[in-house]
Amino acid sequence: MKKLLSILVILILGFGIRVKADEGMWLLPLIEKLNMGKMTELGLKLSAEDIYSLNKASLKDAIIIFGGGCTGEIVSSQGLILTNHHCGYGSIQAHSSVEHDYLRDGFWAKTKEEELPNPNLSATFLIRIEDVTGQVLANVKQEMSETDRTAAINEARQAVEKKATEGNSYRAQVGSFYGGNYFYLLVYERYNDVRLVGTPPQSIGKFGSDTDNWEWPRHTVDFSVFRVYTAPDGKAAAYSLKNIPLKPKHYLPVSIKDLNKGDFTMILGYPGRTNRYMTSYEVKEQLQIVHPDRIKIRGIKQDIWMKDMQSDQKINIQYSSKYFGSSNYWKYSIGQKSSLEKLYVVSKKEALESQFNKWVVATPDRKAKYGEVLNMIKTSIEGRAEYYNTLQYINECMQGCELLSLNRMVTGLITALKAKDTQKVSEEVAKIRTNSSDFYKDYNASTDNKSIKAMLKLYRSDVPAKFHPDFFVNVVDKKYKGNIDKFVDDMFAKSIFASETKLNAFLDKPVLKNIESDPVVLTTTSIYKTAADVSKASSQFDEGLSTGKRLWIAALMEMAPEKTQYPDANFSMRLSYGTIKDYDPRDAVTYKYYTTLQGVVDKYKPGDYEFDLPKQLIDLNNKKEYGRYGSSKGYMPVCFLTTNDITGGNSGSPVMNGNGELIGLAFDGNWESMSGDIAYEPELQRTIVVDIRCVLWVMDIYAGAKNLVDEMTIVQ
Repeated sequence: MKKLLSILVILILGFGIRVKADEGMWLLPLIEKLNMGKMTELGLKLSAEDIYSLNKASLKDAIIIFGGGCTGEIVSSQGLILTNHHCGYGSIQAHSSVEHDYLRDGFWAKTKEEELPNPNLSATFLIRIEDVTGQVLANVKQEMSETDRTAAINEARQAVEKKATEGNSYRAQVGSFYGGNYFYLLVYERYNDVRLVGTPPQSIGKFGSDTDNWEWPRHTVDFSVFRVYTAPDGKAAAYSLKNIPLKPKHYLPVSIKDLNKGDFTMILGYPGRTNRYMTSYEVKEQLQIVHPDRIKIRGIKQDIWMKDMQSDQKINIQYSSKYFGSSNYWKYSIGQKSSLEKLYVVSKKEALESQFNKWVVATPDRKAKYGEVLNMIKTSIEGRAEYYNTLQYINECMQGCELLSLNRMVTGLITALKAKDTQKVSEEVAKIRTNSSDFYKDYNASTDNKSIKAMLKLYRSDVPAKFHPDFFVNVVDKKYKGNIDKFVDDMFAKSIFASETKLNAFLDKPVLKNIESDPVVLTTTSIYKTAADVSKASSQFDEGLSTGKRLWIAALMEMAPEKTQYPDANFSMRLSYGTIKDYDPRDAVTYKYYTTLQGVVDKYKPGDYEFDLPKQLIDLNNKKEYGRYGSSKGYMPVCFLTTNDITGGNSGSPVMNGNGELIGLAFDGNWESMSGDIAYEPELQRTIVVDIRCVLWVMDIYAGAKNLVDEMTIVQ
């Protein structure tokens, strides 16, 4: 820790480089040394220990990993959770049916008995963060190959994690930071009984849908409400009627005071992934392969899904969550590709690399240590290009072929049938019945049939023949004269996976020969073999790329450029700070920092998939029935902008004022800064936040769920 702190302090102070106030996703143990002065200057009233402490309750104890990819916060003494609507969307969808369409109508539990359990949903709390770099790198030698280095590190990591979990129920993970140059132990406690408490209808919680996604001005009240439960003794436990609401170490008070431009804002959460140390070669790979592939493939699949979703309410319920999961990063790719090009990020990276090349040849030691770094990265990226493109197509196209994914369910059954292990066969059959029931609940064969046809045609036309799975030649060409439509129709007609009824009939009397000859199993086996072959061919470039990236970051830390003060995001808890601020996206245009409920109504389009609204909301706005949640300036606030540095995974993160009080939930970024995961742009990058006053207004005035507001500590 002392070594890392010394490097960071030198970077920030010794070289006299001005750190941009709002850039950075900071590790909590470092904020006292690195950030408290600037945060206090901007308006923070708390101490570093109020934010992160091992000895007393602090803000970090109110922040959770919600599920597996979002952030949430505890806002009451009874374990009430706020997160984004899109974070809770999968759970909301899972509880929805044509008879009880919670996506369309919303849901509000008026009592705890009405709250809905969610299998596989968890709330995970951070216990502590500890620098273990010395322990992890103790047996690493400079002359080691990257493979041997990784093996030594992994052995040390496992030992550290094992020690951290002895005699307790914690989970431990040693995370890699600064490209594998530093390591931190992250200790967590996970609770597995999380229940749905409330959600607005998606016409409010998802208002604007794809059109407004990643855009400002934004008018989405993106929130949902859950609660975490424990066993009667307060320990983590699986769902049980005997469980009680969590008694948290800390929960966030909620402020409904007016917000103003320049107000201090702080976010704690779990940003997923940034790549700000990328070289120009890696950025080009994003522009030439990753984004074009994703945009094209998902666009075709989503068009098929959306057409069917709009024609049938049941299909809409079945595919809403899947569609959103696909479209979110489809539009992200569109935006990031555009931003990287418009902001000349490749040129900026090349300028840094030119600076590096001059620096590295200045001394023999630097040249010996770092002289080949950029060439290693360049050679690896260019060498793997055709393999990387193929793997992108396999992954993206396979996500559009739902039926083929069922092959993974039966691998254990095939093994058991081959071994003639009756007991194991029975266990695998029971497991498949359970898992397949969840699958078919949200599956429409007609929609998938169209999607698979489109995906297979696209793969065959866009990917070189040498990377085609052999079923194209051996089956599609020989048996079906190259007609993919007939091949897919026949697969649906003959496969035991084509319907739940067929699968269950097979499971009543499972026969090895029948499953091994099933067209779904044969097709996916062919695809998996191709994927494995391509991955193996691509892996020859892994070591050079891994070594090059690690040494590149180490070199940048020695050079001390402006953007080496904090490690890339890796879904560990981080703090970012900033202020409420508007911005100028282009010539003669200024976006103010907030939107209003009237702006929501102004976008209203009756019957439109994205911009329809409940009549009740329109009526309440027309009557200006805002309760205590309206601004003193006469409007109902909906969203606002801050300069905080966030990324995916921060969805649902609490946005707090200088007193540590909740003022909103982070849920998006603006279009003009889509390059942010690779290159931070301080003049353009903004976090989009749903104002907590609008969240409470929807709960209280719109939905009548005052019981939930009464649980919270409201600061006026």
